[in-house]
Amino acid sequence: MGFWGSLRVETSTNKLPSISRKEKFILDTTNILICGVGGQGLVLTTKILAEAAFEEDYDLKTSDVIGLSQRGGMVWGSVRFGKKIYSALIPDGEADILLAMEELEGLRWSSSLKTGGKVILNEHKTFPNRILIEKEEYPESINETLVNKGFEIFSVNANKAAKGLNNIKVVNLVLLGKLSTFLSLSLSTWEKVIEKNVPPSTVDLNKKAFMLGRTL
Repeated sequence: MGFWGSLRVETSTNKLPSISRKEKFILDTTNILICGVGGQGLVLTTKILAEAAFEEDYDLKTSDVIGLSQRGGMVWGSVRFGKKIYSALIPDGEADILLAMEELEGLRWSSSLKTGGKVILNEHKTFPNRILIEKEEYPESINETLVNKGFEIFSVNANKAAKGLNNIKVVNLVLLGKLSTFLSLSLSTWEKVIEKNVPPSTVDLNKKAFMLGRTL
């Protein structure tokens, strides 16, 4: 599979993980892939997730491609955390969760999921140029297609939720809130990291979006 854009890899922590937490994933490594299009806040989403894992003493590595982000092009990021992580890149077929901020990108990246993996699918379509100029058609029934592939699908209309908060820019925090319900990271950790990474004037709004996502 080819990737566009420039690759930025961030690595951190040699801390020992806590072994006292009740984990929802009983795994040495949790692999999360995030995909979408430019302008959806994917870089911030990846950063908050990575820092939340770091705060709870996991070893982690993260990567993202942002080369086409300003043109509405394909963007993606990955976060791997566990007892000891040696590579930032998730091997094909080994992602535990795919957070798809856009439907077509969710379908495109579904091959990265393990058998029975989870897809958090934002019910939102962004039409690529080849579709806009009628060279290709936007696939129909993406949700059904993913189910037929054997994945567990959790559909979320994050754009509608964000509009309900009067700010479409918090779509990523809504989706991050949904993602948080599948992970063992504490709510206090999430809140701490959100406060650290968003402008002070938007802290309350972003927390509301995150908490809303946890209910969807």
